[in-house]
Amino acid sequence: MDIFDLIGPIMVGPSSSHTAGAVRIGLVGRRLLGEDPVQAQLLLHGSFAATGRGHGTDRALVAGLLGLAPDDGRIPDSFQLAGEQGLSFCFGTVSLRSAHPNSVQLTLDGKSGRRLQMTAASIGGGRIQVRELDGMPLCFSAEQPTLIVKNEDQPGSVADVSRVLARLGINIATFQVNRNSRGGEAVMVIECDAPILEQTAEHIRRIPGILDAVSIKAV
Repeated sequence: MDIFDLIGPIMVGPSSSHTAGAVRIGLVGRRLLGEDPVQAQLLLHGSFAATGRGHGTDRALVAGLLGLAPDDGRIPDSFQLAGEQGLSFCFGTVSLRSAHPNSVQLTLDGKSGRRLQMTAASIGGGRIQVRELDGMPLCFSAEQPTLIVKNEDQPGSVADVSRVLARLGINIATFQVNRNSRGGEAVMVIECDAPILEQTAEHIRRIPGILDAVSIKAV
């Protein structure tokens, strides 16, 4: 247990779960998209759906998508800021099987046409977990520098990516692998001890069989 478990995050309230956590979910979605989102669909589940509006969850999610931090005083004005910055959004509800009650399913479209689908949960104290990415189940918190690699499910991909990180002196803290089907698409979630530069992600994207690689800073 650390001090943040006792006093919670520095944030704009009223709730660490419904507000600070929601901002972080939006931030991670923005970083995984890799560009400014121009359209967002946000489907709220459980407690987020039932009480999120009163807790400012809707405004917090949009604030994160705009790149605001959990302690940014502009969070209550995020809807207006979204209009000024060209982000259109809509909210709805969804029932997700076996999901944490503070969950949201996001579909984001970027200015270049890039699309991201993500399901994430706010698990308390401002902490979050990403549970699904583009239909692929996974689990990471974004509390450490994280590299998300999509690849063809073929021998050698994990070794190729690990070799690049080792050559750069980047130590791997955790490593997850999942796939949608044998020989189909797979995803690696690599949490590291050091920041992962965009040049590193670009180098990995050039490896044969790698479909995409996105690095995100610790949130």
